[in-house]
Amino acid sequence: MQVYRIEQLILGVNFTNCWIIVYGNGPAGDSSRLCALIDPGAEPDNIIAQLTMLALRPSHILLTHGHFDHILALPDLHNAYPEAPIAIHRDDMPYLGPNPPRLHGHSLGIDSNAGLPRPGEGLQELEDGDCIGPFKVLSTPGHTPGSVVFLLEEQRIMFSGDTLFKGNCGRVDLPGGDQGKIEQSLKRLLALDGDIYVLPGHGESTSIAAERGTRFF
Repeated sequence: MQVYRIEQLILGVNFTNCWIIVYGNGPAGDSSRLCALIDPGAEPDNIIAQLTMLALRPSHILLTHGHFDHILALPDLHNAYPEAPIAIHRDDMPYLGPNPPRLHGHSLGIDSNAGLPRPGEGLQELEDGDCIGPFKVLSTPGHTPGSVVFLLEEQRIMFSGDTLFKGNCGRVDLPGGDQGKIEQSLKRLLALDGDIYVLPGHGESTSIAAERGTRFF
């Protein structure tokens, strides 16, 4: 499946990278194009305005994990695009549940999940090896139990969430973090082809080859 363009939005107080991947045309007679939206962490009005300006409609809203700074825009986006399923690994589904603050390590001060669909009613559970749209799902637990990366195999592009950053990896000191598991996840990712371009959940892009010399712990 051809990917036509990738847009980056940097959102919220944690400067989360939200990625918009344009990959297809809308239904016959519809002038919009299809896209996937990865990690809508904040500022839903900004996201919706960007999609509107580019005449895009999301076919999927994909989450690399369930931490608050990657999901806060979900309720408004679900209201604007109810036909787009929200996809997250099954082990991070509790982050979208009715009582997420403990999982996030602190009180959010808001009901971040108000208006979200329930599992089976707009939420899609992901597993390792799934294909969703043009993406392959790779399970990379450690930052959270259900952290994943989304891989565009033909384009050699990986959306790594908070598992792999430029020169670093995701923290493991929040509830659900596990250093042993993230070390295994990093080992799995760094065994992939070195020319894969890595677009992380925060910070600058990198590549698999560039990160093979990184000392993470």
